[in-house]
Amino acid sequence: MSLIKFSNTRRPQFTPAFNDLFESVFNDSSISGRLMSKIPAVNISENKEKYFIDLAAPGLTKEDFKIELDKNLLTISVEPKAETQVDPKRYSRREFNYSSFSRSFALPESADDSGIDAEYLQGVLSIHVAKKEQAKPVSRKIEIK
Repeated sequence: MSLIKFSNTRRPQFTPAFNDLFESVFNDSSISGRLMSKIPAVNISENKEKYFIDLAAPGLTKEDFKIELDKNLLTISVEPKAETQVDPKRYSRREFNYSSFSRSFALPESADDSGIDAEYLQGVLSIHVAKKEQAKPVSRKIEIK
C-alpha cells in the first residue's frame, strides 16, 4: 500500500486550525522544507590535493560552530545561544530559526588529519582536508624501451 497525497476536495470541513494542520502534514513541500531547515545542506568534493566539505549555514558566525575530530570522524555542530533580548515587533509569521544541529563525516584513510582547516564566508562553512602524500595521484611519462 502506498501513501497517497491528501486531497482537499473530499474532506469534511473542520475548524480552520484543524484544516491547516492537514495542509501542513500532507503538503510535501511543507514537510521537506521543515526537515531541510533543521539540517544544513552539504556539498562534498575533492581534487588531487584535498577533500572539500561545504556546509550551507547562513545567519551564523564562525564562533557559533564547533568542529571536532575523533579518530576519523569529523563532527560539525552548532548550539544556539539563548536569546534574552525581547523583540518589540509583533510577528504574524516567523520562519527564521537557528536550532542546534550536528553533522558527522567519516574521513577516508587517505585523509591527512593534521591538514584540516576551515573558514566561514558568506553563509558557507568550508572545511578543507588535505590528502596524505601516498594518496595523491602521481603523474609521469613512462618511457618505452
